[in-house]
Amino acid sequence: MISKTMQDALNAQINLEQASAQLYLAMSAHCTGKSFKGFAHWLTVQASEETAHAAKLIAFLLDRGGKLELKTIAPPPTEFGGVIQVFEQTLAHEKTITGRISALFEQARNEKDYASEIALQWYVTEQVEEEAHVGEIVDHLRAVGDQGGGIWYLDSRMGKRGTV
Repeated sequence: MISKTMQDALNAQINLEQASAQLYLAMSAHCTGKSFKGFAHWLTVQASEETAHAAKLIAFLLDRGGKLELKTIAPPPTEFGGVIQVFEQTLAHEKTITGRISALFEQARNEKDYASEIALQWYVTEQVEEEAHVGEIVDHLRAVGDQGGGIWYLDSRMGKRGTV
């Protein structure tokens, strides 16, 4: 059986993963509105990935006898600036998620909840990959700027991202 404190923390993370999905969908719509369909596609795939992360946590929580408590998610913004700003915000958001996952992992360790610690290890590794990948996109965008052919090349490349 999972502790009440770990159940509450996992529920908070589940809700944050769902909020992340909404954020990335809003960013995708923003990019589509600026005719950057490749970046929009990348963000839509990212939104699906966040939903999958939430589903994985839900399954774990329920397998441990916990209770799922979904909360109302605040609507994300609708404006994000240029594509560079979109991905800078994405990177900042992923760093926030990394901090939350690290705190969850620490809580599991402090509670000697080995099952949660092991399950959360996947998320720790995933966040390293997320930050590295989004950081690379930000670096590329900064290198080419938001004008000229380079950004359109990157847009085309982002459109090739596979689905979850």
